[in-house]
Amino acid sequence: MEGERPPDAPLPHTAFVNQWRSGDTLLTLRELLDLAEEVGPTIARRAELGHTELKAIELLVRSPHGPVELARELGVTSAASSGIVDRLEARGHVRREAHATDGRRTQVVLTESAREEVLGHLVPMFGALAAMDATFTEDEKVIVQRYLRGAIGAIKRVL
Repeated sequence: MEGERPPDAPLPHTAFVNQWRSGDTLLTLRELLDLAEEVGPTIARRAELGHTELKAIELLVRSPHGPVELARELGVTSAASSGIVDRLEARGHVRREAHATDGRRTQVVLTESAREEVLGHLVPMFGALAAMDATFTEDEKVIVQRYLRGAIGAIKRVL
């Protein structure tokens, strides 16, 4: 029957992957993505934090969060979030404060010492990236940015 796949033919997705040949740029991007996945666990280990504790700190670097909001962002229960905050507070990484505009609510705020500790682990990477970026001309940066934006768009297709 027309349009039927022979029994030994690969399915369409498998056929695509089987014939696809990665070039140097795609292989390098794959290496970058693999390495990027290792940064969080490495920083957590060096800072003697659990993965979720580091994720909480990353959220709090951006802005204070209420306990319920923090639980939602971390994908944990309120009780688990409270335990995370308790552990971070015991280490001096966060403090609970009255909400800035609603005194009935509590917010979790990152301490400067926690920010410094985590950033201290990241500064060598940030410095190396800034130095590398400075070696590109503005025209080269436009091309790199176009490539990276395209890669971001491709990755977002599966998220």
